[in-house]
Amino acid sequence: MDRTDRQSPLVSPQEALDFHASGRPGKLEINPTKPMATQRDLSLAYSPGVAVPVKAIAEDPSRAFDYTTRGNLVAVISNGTAILGLGNLGALASKPVMEGKAVLFKRFADVDSIDLEVDTEDPEAFVNCVRLLGPSFGGINLEDIKAPECFIIESRLREMMDIPVFHDDQHGTAIIAIAGLINALDLTGRDIKTAKLVCNGAGAAGIACIELAKSIGLRPENVILCDTKGVVYKGRKEGMNQWKSAHAVDTDKRTLAEALEGADIFFGLSAKGALTPAMVKSMAKNPIIFAMANPDPEITPEEVAEIRTDAIMATGRSDYPNQVNNVLGFPYIFRGALDVRATTINDAMKVAAAEALAALARQDVPDDVAAAYRGNRPRYGPDYIIPVPFDPRLISAVPVAVAKAAMDTGVARRPILNLEKYANELSARRDPIASTLQRIHDRVRRQPKRVVFAEGEEEQVMRAAISYVNQKLGTAILLGREEQIRETARNAGVDLARPGIEIINARLSRRNGIYADYLYERLQRKGYLFRDCQRLINNDRNHFAACMLALGDADAVVTGVTRNYSTALADIRRIIDARPGHRVIGVSIALCRGRTVLVADTAVHDMPTSEELADIAEEAAGMARRMGYEPRVAMLAYSTFGHPPGERSAKVQEAVKILDKRRVDFEYDGEMAADVALNPQLMQQYPFCRLSGPANVLVMPAFHSASISTKMLQELGGSTVIGPLLVGLNKPVQIVSLNAKDSDIANMAAIAAYNAGQ
Repeated sequence: MDRTDRQSPLVSPQEALDFHASGRPGKLEINPTKPMATQRDLSLAYSPGVAVPVKAIAEDPSRAFDYTTRGNLVAVISNGTAILGLGNLGALASKPVMEGKAVLFKRFADVDSIDLEVDTEDPEAFVNCVRLLGPSFGGINLEDIKAPECFIIESRLREMMDIPVFHDDQHGTAIIAIAGLINALDLTGRDIKTAKLVCNGAGAAGIACIELAKSIGLRPENVILCDTKGVVYKGRKEGMNQWKSAHAVDTDKRTLAEALEGADIFFGLSAKGALTPAMVKSMAKNPIIFAMANPDPEITPEEVAEIRTDAIMATGRSDYPNQVNNVLGFPYIFRGALDVRATTINDAMKVAAAEALAALARQDVPDDVAAAYRGNRPRYGPDYIIPVPFDPRLISAVPVAVAKAAMDTGVARRPILNLEKYANELSARRDPIASTLQRIHDRVRRQPKRVVFAEGEEEQVMRAAISYVNQKLGTAILLGREEQIRETARNAGVDLARPGIEIINARLSRRNGIYADYLYERLQRKGYLFRDCQRLINNDRNHFAACMLALGDADAVVTGVTRNYSTALADIRRIIDARPGHRVIGVSIALCRGRTVLVADTAVHDMPTSEELADIAEEAAGMARRMGYEPRVAMLAYSTFGHPPGERSAKVQEAVKILDKRRVDFEYDGEMAADVALNPQLMQQYPFCRLSGPANVLVMPAFHSASISTKMLQELGGSTVIGPLLVGLNKPVQIVSLNAKDSDIANMAAIAAYNAGQ
């Protein structure tokens, strides 16, 4: 229940439109996985080479999993009859949602996915369309199809097709809810065989929830289903269908209020306000209340807290504990099903997923998840019964459980013999950078910060400031002439009239004189007169912003849009010093095909000495640890372990010896070429190498090599490069590249704010 029928408060309508329209419209593209550089490559990929796998598949259809994308490809299919909470808006209107679902498949479980919008409301026509497309895919994810047609469509397709067919609006919500229920029952000491559940909402999700609840042991006579007309009881005629009738009970209760008297559990998949305070009061001791309507739950945790203190609550919202979020389920369920080539997703696999999620919430939380909780490690209890979506353990826990259940129930066509090895392979597939950025945002959201956007008159800076505020990360301070800022905003259609946006003109600030005095105190023995310092404060926003930060009037600064990096850094360094015992460096984060590497130094040191290279290695390793990685540092050069010899390589060798003397607590080695550092096969040629695996931190021998390599990765390799991030200052400042995009500025502002909370 992670989706909403109204615009999220974290996103403005214009931001959403700009996001989808910028660059290539939409959210997906297709990239080849094989080289296409030579005539021979083309001959192998297409004619004549492609004829060989064609014949092999014709002889044995199962070989399609070996020679094509089928084994890792899911179709996300809708007819747009129930889009989010917006209703029937048609197949084409559902495309942004289906693209988004495909992105989540890739992001969380490395499952390739393509969206298909079928323009028909006829269940039979829909079924025939999907059935005939079946050979293209390894699985089918149905989405946003209204009830009761969704039941008919899924049931028919599961009968006809030999690949998993999964309607996520039903089963995704049910799996996450049941995971939470398992833990809530445990915490309240209830026996599942005697617990009484009332479910309000008889649509796809509601019926799926009670079906899965019964499959884990809730007795049918203890489960009451309600809809807008009251209790679904045996003999009721009005508003019934075969799916409701299957859960009708023999009872004299006729209303939701009557059904909830003495009930242990409430599942809400209905509408805001459906559960009243009086109903909550009437429930049993230690009630379990899952109010999962979105965007507003049937009752809020605050409303329940006013009535009783013994309730365990879950909602569909991310701003309350225990979010029932479908993204905890569908990517990992399909991952496990695809990896064993399952013919279906059966109840045992759904239960296995729910149990794996429940078990994960009972485990100790790792550091990178704790970071999202301001360093306060969440512990299994009433406010933590469901894992958070960015828990890195999900990828290695849920698919393994699903795959094992598929094998145990005989629906797996390719069993996995070593589940422990499989779990390790899954962990390597995850995209850590996106989760790191999300953890940063979550942390800042809990400790909002005042960030100065030094170049406040620039349009993209204004948009970044709005994004920062809309994401509830704190206050954005735009430096500049207010009249100029507002005129630019009007011309660009940017709305700055919102809480959280402040505009400060350096010349008119009451703190102007204080900042000038402070700057003069720092620079008076470096050739600066007082009037020089006053001029810098009046006219240079970097100096004004840095003084705001130094004197505690702001928590962080982001700059760099209008001047080159070295100039901006020099401005900042006049006011902000290095942390004692640390060296200021720049670290870029490069992400390519799910693999993350930190590259240093990409901003500060031109031709570092051996001593400086050793310092850079320590700073970069420390940053890697703060981001949740165990550093494996490669000291790069054009040579590898002495061949070919040269003066510059000798400098890197000396840096390694310095690290040896310092007895640092991370893996490092060098000098080595980049391919050896990153390729485990090449690394095996040097059995004496100290690195236990491919390097995730690359220390470059000089600034020019660092800058060239990261830019080439970005432009030719299709990598995402974040940074360079400034590391080592005693106050949080981040410098973006010239003419950076608003999204890049907003991310850097969040990173600066995150560092302010360290």
